[in-house]
Amino acid sequence: MSELTLLLLRIGFLILMWAFVFSIVYALRSDLFGTKVRRMPAPAAASGAAAFATPSVAPAATPSSPAAPTTPGEPARRLVITSGAKEGLELPLEGDQLTIGRSADSGLVIRDDYTSTHHARLMLWDSTWMIQDLDSTNGTFLKGKKVGAPTAVPLNTPVSIGTTTFELRR
Repeated sequence: MSELTLLLLRIGFLILMWAFVFSIVYALRSDLFGTKVRRMPAPAAASGAAAFATPSVAPAATPSSPAAPTTPGEPARRLVITSGAKEGLELPLEGDQLTIGRSADSGLVIRDDYTSTHHARLMLWDSTWMIQDLDSTNGTFLKGKKVGAPTAVPLNTPVSIGTTTFELRR
């Protein structure tokens, strides 16, 4: 083989090696930091809320919860973690949305092997808290059933993300 052929093979091999290294670094980076989640425009969110806020899924206080006020239409004001690494933690629900995941920019950071970087989002639509799974690997569960589309979260109903379970309370 000529020297030119060997030189071209060496350069080609180096380019292939570097492409492989960069693809590994990109995969690690996206796994650690995730991708940015785009917000829905306000008009689309407002029109979508009407489709999901039906009387059959409206939040209501359960009879087993003595501390829940009976004022209808009042949204939950706090998120209480009932099981998992942060059991007993109470988070005030301020604003109209809360992101949940492993990422440091999430409103509720859950660090376990079963939680995605950007796992789920709680959104307030027409005085009803809705949970939306953000295409997580292991899913989000409301009262043991997997959430596929934005779903209303009644008060004192368990929501499971990874090994953590929480409830919305007033």
